[in-house]
Formats: sequence, structure tokens, C-alpha cells
Amino acid sequence: MRARHAPLRAVLLLVGAFVSFALLDSVAKYLSQTHHPILVAWARYVFHVLVMVAVFLPRMGRALVRTRRPSLQVARGVCLGLSSVCFFSSIAYLPLAEATAIVSIVPILVTVGAVKLMGERAPRGTWWSLATSFAGVLLIVRPGSALFGWPALLPLIAALFIVGYQLLTRRLTGVDNGLATLFIGALVAALLLGLIAPRQWQMPQGWFEALLFVSTGVIGAFGHLLLVRAYEHGSAAALAPFGYTHAVMAVVFGLLIFGQFPDAVSLAGIVLIVATGVFMAARRGIDARPFED
Repeated sequence: MRARHAPLRAVLLLVGAFVSFALLDSVAKYLSQTHHPILVAWARYVFHVLVMVAVFLPRMGRALVRTRRPSLQVARGVCLGLSSVCFFSSIAYLPLAEATAIVSIVPILVTVGAVKLMGERAPRGTWWSLATSFAGVLLIVRPGSALFGWPALLPLIAALFIVGYQLLTRRLTGVDNGLATLFIGALVAALLLGLIAPRQWQMPQGWFEALLFVSTGVIGAFGHLLLVRAYEHGSAAALAPFGYTHAVMAVVFGLLIFGQFPDAVSLAGIVLIVATGVFMAARRGIDARPFED
């Protein structure tokens, strides 16, 4: 069934995906209080890979790792792994809502990158939207606030890696199988982080923490599978505004789980970033997806 036949299903799948990602971020933030973020990110991709092996390897076989552009796939996986390390490190210090909102400037940055690096035409309003989004970031990390400091740079660095990851994903669209791209990226990230994660090794403190480590991969894999299915039933341009569910749910989970709610100025910055992204996606048809962990 194509996108025009199932718009509601596509929206529900997309919203489910980004609720999953916000939940994943919450679990990662909880674990990062007692474990190194590199270890948390490594576990997230190891269990992601294991879930996909269990579900897809029996019917896909070698097709799950088949690629025509191995160098692009490796580069994409490196960007994916490093983006998670930077973001998980950021939420170890910053409130979940604020960190997620900063990373939500990614869709505009992807558009700028596509224009500069891939020769695409900039939709009208792109540069104003970029300036407005950065104004929202400045409201969140304003000098004198509790967030002003080096940890506020981490979600921005994560955003740059995510831009590289998403631009490489665009280059691979139509070249490799989407599930293979999803699997190879997670595999590369797991192998990369596996080189340094053992130095940060720390056993989970009880069965509950062990279950949370496993859940990072299960939730992440489930969210990505929902995302793949959503884009099978709806166009990226039509679905892009609903992707900001991630930022909204970060506020909700931040309050419910950690008792953190943005102050008035930070909340204004979050609203400014989200509103700018939704406006550009809805009115200009930007093919841009918010952060995918």
C-alpha cells in the first residue's frame, strides 16, 4: 500500500517511532547517571544488532549486509555511533527536553548541507529558519543560565554528526536495501564503540539495570523499524512536521521521569525551534527528519 492510500497509518507509525526514541533517550539518561555514556551507546547498538539478526537474518540472509557502497555505509555508521555518544553524554549533564530541542535544529542543518554539498536548491525561507533556530538555541543555553557551559556544546556536536549521517542516508537511498542500511549502520557503530567501551566497563547494578541496557537496543530497533514502515506509507515531506513529536515527548518524559521542566526562557527557545521546523516542513515540503537515535 502506497503513501497516498494510508496517510493516517504513516502518521501513527511515525509518532510511535519518535515516542520510542524519546523513551530511549530517557533510559539512556538514567543509565548515564551511573555508567559511562560510551558504554550506554555501545549497548544500545549491540542489542539493536542482535534484535535485527533475530528478526531479519532468517529470511534475508546475506542480503542483510549486502551493499554497493561499503565506504558510505561505514562512514554513515561512524557518524551514527559518534552522534549517540555525544548526545548520551549531553543528557548526562543537561535536562532531556533542552538537549533534544538543541538537536532538533538538525532538519534545517540537513537542508543547508544538502544545498552546499549536494547541489540541491534551498527552499524559500531556509536561511531565515536557520537563524531563527539558532536564536532558539541561544535562548536555551543563554549566558548566566544553568545550561551555559561546555556540556551545551555536546548536543551541537551530536547535531553535526547527525547531519552527516542523514546526508549519507540520502546518498544511499535507492542504492542499498533500507533494512540493510539500517543494520549495517548499527553494526558499524557497535564495532566502533566496541573498541573503546571495554575501557569503561562496569557491570549493571542488579537485574533492573541489566534489563534497561537490553531495552536500549530493543526500543531503538523497534523505533527505527516503525520509522521505515512510516516512510513506506507516507512521503517524507508530508510526515516531517510530525517528527517533532520527539522534542515534545522529551519535555513530557523529562517531567514525568526526572522531574525536570524547562524554565520560561528555555521553553520559549524550544517552542521557537520546533515551530520553525514544523513551519518549514509543512509550508516548504522540506525532506527533513528530526533526530533518530
